[in-house]
Amino acid sequence: MVLVPAFKTVLLLAILPGLFGCNLSVRQAKQNLTEFVIPTDVSIIRHHVQLIHQDLKDFTLRLYARNPKYEQDPAARQRKVNYIFHHGPSVFRPVAGKLSHEILTMAFAADIEESDRVFLLGLGLWQSVKEAYEVKDEGFFISGLQLDLARLQRLHHNISQVSWRLKTYEDGKGNLLFLTNGVGKNGYLNMGYEVIITKILTRIEDDIFMRGGLPEKYVFKMSTLFAGIMI
Repeated sequence: MVLVPAFKTVLLLAILPGLFGCNLSVRQAKQNLTEFVIPTDVSIIRHHVQLIHQDLKDFTLRLYARNPKYEQDPAARQRKVNYIFHHGPSVFRPVAGKLSHEILTMAFAADIEESDRVFLLGLGLWQSVKEAYEVKDEGFFISGLQLDLARLQRLHHNISQVSWRLKTYEDGKGNLLFLTNGVGKNGYLNMGYEVIITKILTRIEDDIFMRGGLPEKYVFKMSTLFAGIMI
């Protein structure tokens, strides 16, 4: 007997509660079915996106702590973090509708309309990930099982360039735009920022490899531009 796809799904949903116990709800059964049919590499990629989301949030909070001059009000910082990572209410209208490479460019620009560079950098980085992985606002759902390899490669390029700019871009007085790694108490060198960026790049490299590509090695100059991901 040949089962049509719809009947197969109904049959699996009927069988799953028995397989996983009488107390298993229909919602749980559907979740188990979803996990059963999703390819392993897609599950890994979704997990990577969730980890990158948390890493970038941590990165942004650390930058605020290290660079309080960009936003001295703790409550305002939290509102901005919520806007970036938790779909909170808008806090800066001029960035609405802008693509990630445009926001990242603003974060390092000599003259910027928004004085909070940490906000712009955090927003630009997470927007970059959303564009590359097709993350929707309602959650960490990748809409297509076949991600665009070129988008992932451009994401890798842009985040690598952010890492380089953090170490090189200065203001008119010769001070770095962002304070990151520094010597703390007892002479301890805080390398937390480097570790976070390295973890993010490693996950993206793994996803590029799963899509049949290889990350490139880059040589950045002051004239190097951020790549548009959605092209």
